[in-house]
Amino acid sequence: MGGAVSAGEDNDELIDNLKEAQYIRTDLVEQAFRAIDRADYYLEEFKENAYKDLAWKHGNIHLSAPCIYSEVMEALDLQPGLSFLNLGSGTGYLSSMVGLILGPFGVNHGVELHSDVTEYAKQKLDVFIRTSDSFDKFDFCEPLFVTGNCLEIAPDCCQYDRVYCGAGVQKEHEEYMKNLLKVGGILVMPLEEKLTKITRTGPSAWETKKILAVSFAPLVQPCRSESGQPRLVQLRSTPVHSTTGCAQPAGPGQACYPWQHQEGYAPGSHQRRWTEEHTYV
Repeated sequence: MGGAVSAGEDNDELIDNLKEAQYIRTDLVEQAFRAIDRADYYLEEFKENAYKDLAWKHGNIHLSAPCIYSEVMEALDLQPGLSFLNLGSGTGYLSSMVGLILGPFGVNHGVELHSDVTEYAKQKLDVFIRTSDSFDKFDFCEPLFVTGNCLEIAPDCCQYDRVYCGAGVQKEHEEYMKNLLKVGGILVMPLEEKLTKITRTGPSAWETKKILAVSFAPLVQPCRSESGQPRLVQLRSTPVHSTTGCAQPAGPGQACYPWQHQEGYAPGSHQRRWTEEHTYV
């Protein structure tokens, strides 16, 4: 899906068109879109198509249309300090834009099915951190990408403030997705051919809003290991301050950002180091 706005000559013109068409409606979302050039997430030979309002796919690498990402970013109602889970994190383009809003006390996790795409996302993130002027202008919440099936997230994983799924969710997986949310959290996902926003208003209470008609490839069903057991995806972040060496992992049911009041941590220092735990059992 895409083609809702005219093509731009560069990233700023693309954003101008998305604003004019009312896909981008808030300043925070506009700033994030302008800070990261969409073309940077394309392979070199396809960059001439980067500013068209169209999805792009090459092998396992995939980018949704800009109008879809705009609606997703607006619907998530992102704020500094929140925790975010991106299911089907792909190239990392969306996760990096989200990270510009979450700031130094946020959490930014991505689960991607294909290992080659996970590596691609890590390479693009490294280039952004090393070369982009935007990295120095924002307090960036660095994404953590792991490979696995997003339907096999370990049951003791902490819940998140915001969750996005970039694949069509079958009705039988709706409750699974909703239970990844904290109370007060927002889930955005394609459900029954509609981009859908679900807000968790209580332990077992939800508000649902259909945003627009979409067409997404469906979630890939998990494959069992040789032992017949699920291959659990472990998502746990251990931020370590570069000076103190302190670390405090998130445990079951805890907030995903226990270091928020950690002594010696300086907002905007860009000195946080991540330890990734990703295991199959």
